[in-house]
Amino acid sequence: MFSRVLRSTLTRRQTIRPFKGPPGGAGAGAGAGAGAGGARERFGDNKFRKGKRDDGGLRVNGEIYAQQIRLIDENGTMVGVMTPREALVMAESRGLDLIEIAPTASPPTCKIMDYGKWKYENKKKEKEAKKKQTVITVKEIQVRPRTDDHDIDVKVRHARRFLLEGDKVKVNLRFMGRELAHQEFGMATLKRVENMLLDVAVVESPPRVEGKQAFLLLSPDPIKVKEYLKKQPKPEVPELPVDHGDEKAED
Repeated sequence: MFSRVLRSTLTRRQTIRPFKGPPGGAGAGAGAGAGAGGARERFGDNKFRKGKRDDGGLRVNGEIYAQQIRLIDENGTMVGVMTPREALVMAESRGLDLIEIAPTASPPTCKIMDYGKWKYENKKKEKEAKKKQTVITVKEIQVRPRTDDHDIDVKVRHARRFLLEGDKVKVNLRFMGRELAHQEFGMATLKRVENMLLDVAVVESPPRVEGKQAFLLLSPDPIKVKEYLKKQPKPEVPELPVDHGDEKAED
């Protein structure tokens, strides 16, 4: 019995063919290795040369898998329709990259370009566009239905400064306890703040109640702000009083 099992095992082992490498023999493997080494030597560690996608999702070099592409050279001239391999060989011969700029076209459109330079110029354009954009933020102030006159004046000064700086102002009011039964006092407080700021603002959202809160949204009016600044200078940030402690006068 043991000899039969041993004989069958030996038979199965003899039928397993040893691995002789990729098709084409050892020469093909050596040639492929030499080609890969040459490519690494030519292009170094540039991730775009290895066919990686860039941060914006564009396919670069070996990442382009369409069967046919429409190629544009580095001068903007339409070369024609060809395979990605042919276009990549053309790009590598000129020391440039192959970028798929229109993946949804039929066939996809690719362009030969210096990708590093193109990306740098795009970032530069984005920075210039951001400089020209006007960022408007919403500043918030809190009031209560029973906020006294002095605190209202302080909060209105802060709100006016925000509006003169070009920001929107949201006035929040929270009802507590029995104040919910007399919401008219809270609405009167918001209306009072609105009237005090109409010289520089326009009402974007009038006083409105939502649950246990009410709010008022004001936006700066460019014409009113310009007229206000002509009459009086822009208010400065109020400084907190300095506490010098209990200092005794010297005799």
